[in-house]
Amino acid sequence: MKWEQKYRSIALKNKSLLCVGLDIDFTKLQNGESQFDFARRIVDETYDLVAAYKPNSAFFEANGAEGINELGKICKYLQERYPEIPIILDAKRGDIGSTNEQYGKFAFEYLGVDAITLQPYAGLGALLPFEKYQDKGLIVLCKTSNPESIEFQEREVGNPGKLWEVVAKEVVKRDAGRGQWNIVFGATHATEFVQMRKIVGNMLVLVPGVGTQGATIADVMREENIENANMIINASRSVIYADNPRAEALKLVDDMRRYADGK
Repeated sequence: MKWEQKYRSIALKNKSLLCVGLDIDFTKLQNGESQFDFARRIVDETYDLVAAYKPNSAFFEANGAEGINELGKICKYLQERYPEIPIILDAKRGDIGSTNEQYGKFAFEYLGVDAITLQPYAGLGALLPFEKYQDKGLIVLCKTSNPESIEFQEREVGNPGKLWEVVAKEVVKRDAGRGQWNIVFGATHATEFVQMRKIVGNMLVLVPGVGTQGATIADVMREENIENANMIINASRSVIYADNPRAEALKLVDDMRRYADGK
């Protein structure tokens, strides 16, 4: 099943656009719990409330070989126990073509994830090694949720405008309606959502920034609804480190459903 179809199918089934980011800091683990144990607990508590999971590769890489093994274990667990839920590898890869070949093998062949986040600075052409995995999603950083993003992404670069707009238009052109290429657009920039949608149409958009970074469901759902399933709303630390992760996830999903119902 193609990435876009897989995401939209579970989003409609669970009536949710929530993606839970598995940003598991191994230095915070207690009582001998491993990163896999922690991730499995979060997944088992929230699987019926989400439309995707997004393990952040950096948090596992920081734990060395053991962390890479833990990342592989949680991906395998999801694939075997909850195969209908897509996995997004948050890795923000992007280099010259030969290096991207190896990144693609790690993400799509070793881990078997459904999508990966990518950065476009080397040019979209350099990302073509990822494109050969035709059923997989390629999610390109466009306008990120961190405050420093304005340093480059908001710069005027002539026609068609700001750098993020150029990136969005190039991703649309590269995708050509296939549904493989998507963008990242931070919830902390909600005032630009209307302009973003004018550029990308109904393309899937990964939206980080809800929760710990300060954005809310209200910020991102004004022009969206669950039935269209055009948005992947990520929350990481605010869910996984909550006293009750399921309750926190359910609160976010209830907010999404209320906006979808026009309440």
